[in-house]
Amino acid sequence: MEQVAAAAVVDVRGIVTGWSEGARRLTGRTAQDAVGRPAADLLAEALPARGDGAWTGPVVVRHRDGHPVTVTVTACPVLGPGGEPAGLALTAVPPSPDPDPDPEPTVGERAFQQASMSMSVFDPGQHYLRVNDAACHVMGVPEEALLGRPFPDTVEDAEHSRGFNWHLRHVCETGRPVRYESFTGAPALNREHAWSIEMWPVRDAAGNILGTALAALDSTEQYWARERLALLNEAAAAIGTTLDVVRTAEELIGVVVPRFADFASVDLFDWVLGADEPPPVPPGEGVELRRVAHGSVTEGTPEAAVHLGEADLYPVFSPVARALREGRAVVSQAGEPPFMRWVEDRNARAPKGRPHREGVHSMMAVPLRARGTTLGVAVAVRVAQPDDYAADDAVFAEELASRAAVCVDNARRFARERTTALALQHSLLPRGLPGQVAVEVAHRYLPSGSTAGIGGDWFDVIPLSGSRVALVVGDVVGHGIPSAATMGRLCMAVRTLADVDLPPDELLTHLDDLVTHLAAYDGGEDVAELGATCLYAVYDPVTRRLTLASAGHPAPALVLPDGTAGLVRMSPGPPLGVGGLPFEAVELELAEGTVVALYTDGLIEDRDRDIDRSTTELCNALTAPAASLDALCDTVLKAVLPEEPSDDVALLVARTRALGAEQVATWDVDPDPAQVAATRQAATEQLAAWGLEETAFVTELVVSELVTNAIRYGEPPIQLRLIRDRTLICEVSDGSSTSPHLRRAHAFDEGGRGLLLVAQLTQRWGSRQTGRGKTIWCEQTLTPSF
Repeated sequence: MEQVAAAAVVDVRGIVTGWSEGARRLTGRTAQDAVGRPAADLLAEALPARGDGAWTGPVVVRHRDGHPVTVTVTACPVLGPGGEPAGLALTAVPPSPDPDPDPEPTVGERAFQQASMSMSVFDPGQHYLRVNDAACHVMGVPEEALLGRPFPDTVEDAEHSRGFNWHLRHVCETGRPVRYESFTGAPALNREHAWSIEMWPVRDAAGNILGTALAALDSTEQYWARERLALLNEAAAAIGTTLDVVRTAEELIGVVVPRFADFASVDLFDWVLGADEPPPVPPGEGVELRRVAHGSVTEGTPEAAVHLGEADLYPVFSPVARALREGRAVVSQAGEPPFMRWVEDRNARAPKGRPHREGVHSMMAVPLRARGTTLGVAVAVRVAQPDDYAADDAVFAEELASRAAVCVDNARRFARERTTALALQHSLLPRGLPGQVAVEVAHRYLPSGSTAGIGGDWFDVIPLSGSRVALVVGDVVGHGIPSAATMGRLCMAVRTLADVDLPPDELLTHLDDLVTHLAAYDGGEDVAELGATCLYAVYDPVTRRLTLASAGHPAPALVLPDGTAGLVRMSPGPPLGVGGLPFEAVELELAEGTVVALYTDGLIEDRDRDIDRSTTELCNALTAPAASLDALCDTVLKAVLPEEPSDDVALLVARTRALGAEQVATWDVDPDPAQVAATRQAATEQLAAWGLEETAFVTELVVSELVTNAIRYGEPPIQLRLIRDRTLICEVSDGSSTSPHLRRAHAFDEGGRGLLLVAQLTQRWGSRQTGRGKTIWCEQTLTPSF
């Protein structure tokens, strides 16, 4: 039978104004019966609102005998003479005269319908023309509920829905395909999904656009995999920015909340926060951990059952204890007995937080392990996020926890090494400065708070013979325990060399050789790595002369009694360990009351500070009024140092004193044995003048022995000097450089017992080399007068 297309014209009022022969054959109605009637009277089912534009879609018309006829109608707008809308021209192809009541789908139709991705077809007005099974599952309704309906009517009025509809119109208007990604929900899905969406225009043989087709691939797993990878990359930069254990734990919380968890906590063993090694954990017992960090999407973290700094005992059944025991991430979901017992335990411990724990449906406990040692555990909880933790989340959490654990362990090791180095350094630095009258001293030592660790800064005050005193400040290259140990070596070496009473320049020469030898003994290590700087100064209160030499160390500052301040002009030698270059000594005569400030470079040097400006600030600070030298030290540090010094700082401040002429008595002795008695008598008279008659007997013996030895074995000039200080000092100088030594005298020897007698009768004795020979000295303890 000949098939004739049906055509009709409907005006803007919805009245039929034209009717073709094909329309008569399709509906059984003549033009006389149809024209002039509302088009809606000819329909078996009402049409959804489609707007004034062109459209194509199924329409059910009512045949003249009453049965419905389903046809595919194409509507085209008709314009009036002025371009105004005049109605629609409708065309329809009549159905096959003997349609198959249940036609077999083609392979293409089956492929479309069974595709795993969501596929749909829309007409130019964004009405549904075709929907496959996957799309129906996403929309949550069968295909019949969508066909013919405009897309906006089938979804919520949300931004992502408006964006989707805009893309549909854009493809239809421009004729260009669109591909984009979206992270949105869907009517039948309980959470948001990631979609890779592609839309393209559908054309007829003439190239006219008949509609828009789309395919949407659910790429949620790939999306979350990318998100987890991005979170790991972010964690690499965000975690471990400092070498502080608590701050590192807080950074881990900042990474996982809110993107991976609604609540998270980090609990550590107590030994991690101290300097101890991990103790053995008894098997089968609960685990006690201390809360160091937690965070939540809710301000104030009200769901936390343990406050920061508190310890909590996790029972054996808890996911936390299991994670620590098994060494892997443990995932627990709502409904599981361990999970419910854990929630009940949290509610019992902190009832006030119960409302904020409602809705908790998934948690994960991940051990923090680094270098084979378990440090603690991280817990992640989901409340508002709809997805439970799965296997992929556990793998991600273990990787993230592993990275964070390494940072925590680095911070722990740094803290332990810092504590050890600081303890070692404090044990080597003078705890209480020795009593002496040459100078009044005060000191400060500030360890660096930088990640480089404790440095090798040190200072010392060493009493010398003749009421003199040595002031020492040094700085070892590097930081940490090796630098502190090297500092200890040098500190002891300086004390040993000072006991020999070497001049400052000679002492630094010997110290330089020692550093070179230490480098050689330490496996050929580069000398520069064991290098150090040192300033050694000797002050004599009798002559008021300060002799000093420097090995690459900053020059000290002086403040004269009149308030004038400045740096000592001197030529520093090379740092210790360089070798081969001499050290020069500088000698100054100081007025009594002069302030001498020795310091390490951390006080004035920094990458962001100008050294000239820093030294000026130092000199100005030293002239500030202060009630004591201790107060002056505090003033200097406050005025010169930045808020966070990058290096250790040692500061030693000394105010000079002088021994007056009434405290010192000197006699030139002729090299004649007959002068011994006269010299002894003069010394006795001087002791009487000082009111020290109780020391006369020992002093007579000492003077007699030392002067006799100088006359017999030494060379002129010979001089005797008595100094009344906290002790009574007796010195005999001669022009010979040969040092005396104790020896054991035999029974019938006539001599050899002099120095032994001196050593037995006095508190201590010794000898020192001078520019004109040597000096033998000894000290006697004086009984304080009340």
